[in-house]
Order: sequence, then structure tokens, then C-alpha cells
Amino acid sequence: MIALINESNTSKLPVSFSRIKKWLKEVAATEGFIIGDLTYKVMGDDEVLQVNRDFLDHDFYTDIITFDYSEGKEVSADIVVSIDRIRDNAITSGCSVKEEYLRVLVHGVLHLMGYKDKSESDQKKMRQKENDAINMFHVKHF
Repeated sequence: MIALINESNTSKLPVSFSRIKKWLKEVAATEGFIIGDLTYKVMGDDEVLQVNRDFLDHDFYTDIITFDYSEGKEVSADIVVSIDRIRDNAITSGCSVKEEYLRVLVHGVLHLMGYKDKSESDQKKMRQKENDAINMFHVKHF
């Protein structure tokens, strides 16, 4: 099951969540994984900062925090996303909010499937996987 809880002040998110659910299942399947219980909670910067402080002892803004409960090839997690960071990142990177929203959502799933982003080479691989997944979203018209 994939769920979305929108706790931000945004009444409408940039992409239909029914399309996103199909897409994320397809992304996982291309890597030999299945989606178990995956919950996205979309919040504002201040709420995500508080989660970062409370659970990770980090005192900075971030676009995504992933709490991994995966077992084997079944990905499960609670994922907290900042819509404010997504909007700012879209401006900084020169892409649409929709593209950045998709990138952040799939970024969490890619982490759950074992992709890392600490080293420069891992970051390049992660970015390529994100781009491949976003292209899949557009080509398959989820």
C-alpha cells in the first residue's frame, strides 16, 4: 500500500497521487523490488525541521527524511517530504515543481532499494536513476 498524507498548507500537490502510486510500483519492479507499506507525509519546512531534530538530531532543513522498514525485496517506509524545499530546489535547479516533486519521491524509494548518495560517484548514479525514473513517468503516462 502506498499512502500520501498532505499536512502542508498546499491544498493541491503538483501530480495526481494515483499516477504516482502506479509509477513507484513500476520503478520498484524494474529493480526487482515490490512496494510494501509506503507512506509519504508532505509537510512544510518547519515541520520537517522538527522531525529532523527529534528523530535524527539534525538541525537543518531537508527535502526528504526516510524511515526505512524494508525487508528483503519489499520496500516499506515512512517518508517525510518538505514541499517548501521542493519548491525552492525547483527554482534553484531550473526545473518545474512537478519534476522536483517526482525526483524527491523517487529518491526515497531509490534509497530503500540500496542506492546511496554520500560520495560523488554515488550521487551521479542516484541522479541517473532519478532521471531514468522521471523519464519513465513521462513516457508511460502514469
